[in-house]
Amino acid sequence: MNINSSLLRRLHRSLAPIMLLPILLTLITGSLYQIMQLTDHNRGFGWLLSWHKGNFGILNLEAIYPFLNAAGLLTLAITGISMWFRQRRRSKPRPEDA
Repeated sequence: MNINSSLLRRLHRSLAPIMLLPILLTLITGSLYQIMQLTDHNRGFGWLLSWHKGNFGILNLEAIYPFLNAAGLLTLAITGISMWFRQRRRSKPRPEDA
């Protein structure tokens, strides 16, 4: 399947800012909760785990949050890698005709 380069860039450019907050939130809350657990300071920090799983109080996305994160991150990875390979292919020096 050959997807237009500009379509890949548009998809990547539009999805990246949307996915920034959930990915950072998942990364930060998971890391902080793990640090609290390793240092035996995890009492009272259950909210970190709730946020990590997608439970934001009134807005509970626990059932779909991991799938949304995974789908967004996978799409960013695929589009980013595709653009990178296309760029590398274009920038390779061509052997000069003899």
